[in-house]
Amino acid sequence: MTDAEPSAVAEAGAPGPVEPPPSAPRPAVGNPDHPAAHGGGLAGLALGALGIVFGDIGTSPLYAMQTVFSIDDGAVKPTPSDVYGIVSLIFWSVTIVVTIKYVSFILRADNDGEGGIMALAALVREVTKANPRRAALALLLGVLGASLFYGDSLITPAISVLSAVEGLEVAEPGLADLVLPIGIGILALLFLAQRFGTHRVGRLFGPVMVLWFVTLAVLGVPHIITHPAVLAGLSPTYIVSFVVDHPFTAFIAMGAVVLSITGAEALYADMGHFGKRPIRVSWFAVVWPALILNYLGQAALILDDPKAVDNPFYLLAPDWARWPLVVLATFATVIASQAVISGAFSVSRQAVRLGYLPTLTVKHTSTQESGQIYVPAVNWLLFAGVLVLMVTFESSDRLATAYGLAVTGTLMLTTTLFLMYAATRWHWPMWQLVLTGVVFGGLELLYFAANVTKIPHGGWLPLLIAAVVVTVMTTWQRGRQIVTGRRIELEGPLPDFVQELHDSGVARVPGIAVFPHPTNQTAPLALRANVEFNRVLHERVVIVSVQSLNVPYVPLADRLTVDDLGDTGDGIVHVTARFGFQDAPDIPQLLRDCRSLAAELDFDSDTASYFLSRLTIERGGSGEMASWRTRLFIGLSHNAATPAAFFRLPLERTVVMGSRIEI
Repeated sequence: MTDAEPSAVAEAGAPGPVEPPPSAPRPAVGNPDHPAAHGGGLAGLALGALGIVFGDIGTSPLYAMQTVFSIDDGAVKPTPSDVYGIVSLIFWSVTIVVTIKYVSFILRADNDGEGGIMALAALVREVTKANPRRAALALLLGVLGASLFYGDSLITPAISVLSAVEGLEVAEPGLADLVLPIGIGILALLFLAQRFGTHRVGRLFGPVMVLWFVTLAVLGVPHIITHPAVLAGLSPTYIVSFVVDHPFTAFIAMGAVVLSITGAEALYADMGHFGKRPIRVSWFAVVWPALILNYLGQAALILDDPKAVDNPFYLLAPDWARWPLVVLATFATVIASQAVISGAFSVSRQAVRLGYLPTLTVKHTSTQESGQIYVPAVNWLLFAGVLVLMVTFESSDRLATAYGLAVTGTLMLTTTLFLMYAATRWHWPMWQLVLTGVVFGGLELLYFAANVTKIPHGGWLPLLIAAVVVTVMTTWQRGRQIVTGRRIELEGPLPDFVQELHDSGVARVPGIAVFPHPTNQTAPLALRANVEFNRVLHERVVIVSVQSLNVPYVPLADRLTVDDLGDTGDGIVHVTARFGFQDAPDIPQLLRDCRSLAAELDFDSDTASYFLSRLTIERGGSGEMASWRTRLFIGLSHNAATPAAFFRLPLERTVVMGSRIEI
């Protein structure tokens, strides 16, 4: 288990691992779609996916239909025409957006097994790098989508758990005052459990979600049998009739119907945890049929008893079953929260790797999958945000007014990036791109427009969250670009510096000096400072660059590449060290283990001195960034993980040297 994961360009010039180029070979064991890589095989992964991936969308029946009939003071009526129109809208929304778009198409666009909008943006950047403007646009869209996803990650746990616990009011009205404190307590336990990893949580939650989806189907079927005519609502003609008869009402209703597809982006973001094949198996075999049966059952119940619109989900069950149903629904909504939390971890790590967030502590919780991670900082920030939302809004009905904008915005951005990828990587013909854009993008645009009406009533909240996240990401990315450019200027090309050393005849002193450094292209600042100020050079100089690979372990024989930098006798070498995500990136131990593999490393690493390059960032008057953004960047840089602990360097033999940069 690693303690931190520095980004490809390390914070403030500090050394950190760099990602290998996309063309570099990756062992199959790191691919989530190889069942052999998992102890549980396809069945175990499908069960785990039920427990993590589908929690969000699987609990939407709790509040989606209820919200449709309560929105805008009951604009949608419990009449046959409206009920058929709504159930048809829900069915075709789930079918088009989730089944066809995400499960059938979007899951094909994986970035080395990882999913999510940032991973998709990185894919588009890679295939469009010949066009810098298009590549930059892809990353910008990815940042916007990730920012909206964070807003969804805050609202989903709050609305899901509250909607389940509110079942207490149906079973026993006198318990209404306990709903909020019980919900807060449940979520506190969930966030505390994140450190144990999604594979362990998934094994616990998987059987619960199997029971949940079976229950959804069982609750719906009797009402469908009682009112079989409701099956006619699956025909899209009822959507047309609903829109023609009540165009404004239909438009407003779409702002609530979108609640039935929340979780689609979390499904994609969680792909790295289990792989695309297990997700597809779980969706087609269990999740999709259960959801549709339950929505049809709720529609049939409303047709038989219009008063059931107050809470159609819980009223599907007989009186004796409501208490057990509340308990099961509470478990299911905890699992729904898990889906977006896991997705937020994945999106955060991708943002770090792309240079849009500072170095975060990332803990790998599985010996098999690089995608199963725990990010403490993100976990506790989400928990704090969820608590604020729950205390502020107090009920799922009020939170529903804030829900939708983040979801629909992310859906549209994902569609845009997918079309860019399909056009460039898969070379789709224009007619196919236009058809896909009209079907997916057109529907999502309608959803987004319908949710714009929610802005005055709470919809501003996800937009505010997204604005804050965008500001942080773009500030870090811009500041990192400035610092990296200045650092490269200060460091200068490594070959030129080595030649200067040869020409200057600098004094050599006994000992071994090891310089962790991100690249073999520039000279470490600590090496320059040691020569320029101390006017000495150690007899042996080892520059070490670390690459983090997406496999659990890298065999010792494959771990090192040694480059003598053009001179075999000057005692200066560059070493590329490759680590898997379960390997401890221990540089001293690596040098001990590899003594026999390369003559240049035949020395006692326990006597070596380690020199870290460090840049001190200060505010200046260059005007490259606004003053407030400069202060934000400096504050973020001070909270990034330090490389000394990450690389397991002995503190008594570690020296930090560097320079000062003004921005």
